[in-house]
Amino acid sequence: MELLHTSFKVKFLFYIFLLWSILSFSQGEDLFNSLRQETAKDESLLPNRMIFSQRALWGNNGLLRKVGVFPLNVEQREKELKLRRSMLKIHQVIGYLTLVGMVTQGFLGGKLYNNWERGLYNTHKTVGNLTSISYFTGAGLSLFAPPPLINKKSKGLSSIKAHKYLASVHFSAMLATNIFKNRNQQIHKISAYTAVGSFAAAVLVFNFK
Repeated sequence: MELLHTSFKVKFLFYIFLLWSILSFSQGEDLFNSLRQETAKDESLLPNRMIFSQRALWGNNGLLRKVGVFPLNVEQREKELKLRRSMLKIHQVIGYLTLVGMVTQGFLGGKLYNNWERGLYNTHKTVGNLTSISYFTGAGLSLFAPPPLINKKSKGLSSIKAHKYLASVHFSAMLATNIFKNRNQQIHKISAYTAVGSFAAAVLVFNFK
């Protein structure tokens, strides 16, 4: 009986995965069909609005266009949209890991300020370095991902806008945290807590939109 129950669960999960795969593929095809249709009406393959890093790499005169690695055409833009999707998914996973590292770092930092210990300091330093690597890797994936298909300016405050505003706060705070870690403990502490708070808010606002 237990074996039949387990077999049923495996089949159920398989069918769910199959349905998810079909839906994902269909969405991808719709996206690329939309790209082809819009290109037929409008020769532009890029959105009018791009952040500075996207324009520098992926713009009409971007570095990757000039060196000929990524020519600007419909087929290439389809590949870029797939790449963008993958990069942003990895960015999201790294974001969760970074948040765990930040919370751990805040806990260790609080204990260290109250009771300095050499072993605790080394752990705090190691966790801090790993968290910084994780954070800036995730930031790089977001900043240097290919531009979306459309990037229209929306009115009012949305979850995406809030996520971007908070990103500018925690990015600046993370830079300050690393710059002042060996120079000024008070600034280091304030900037670290600012980074944790704004980063946690950015994760929450994006996931509970």
